[in-house]
Amino acid sequence: MSTQTTASVSTHILDTSVGRPAASVAVSLRARGGGREPWVVLGRSATDPDGRCRDLPALPEGTTHVRLDFETEAYFHAQSRKRAEAQQDAPAPRDSGAFFPEVAITFAVTPGEHYHVPLLLNPFGYSVYRGS
Repeated sequence: MSTQTTASVSTHILDTSVGRPAASVAVSLRARGGGREPWVVLGRSATDPDGRCRDLPALPEGTTHVRLDFETEAYFHAQSRKRAEAQQDAPAPRDSGAFFPEVAITFAVTPGEHYHVPLLLNPFGYSVYRGS
């Protein structure tokens, strides 16, 4: 039985288009105490070289819903520039290559539980699941 009174959240991102962690993606953590209450920003972070956010703040007591916002457009812009630099003769990219410029994941939480929420990302789609 858990003695924690609040839930906790962690996340990481894998760019499935290259099979590597997605580094330097800005992430914000929001919470609310019920379906009709306003979202409160608890903190902002960015993924490390391993694609993980290791410094997300604790959730306040009474949190029932959590939202992770991933700012993916800047990440895909940077990836597009890296590919162009690596292939100097390649044509310039038309756009960022990101169909989804941001990803918002909203989920319910129960006090005392830990929620690891991985994001599998590529320029034209994403998938998310509750990890362990």
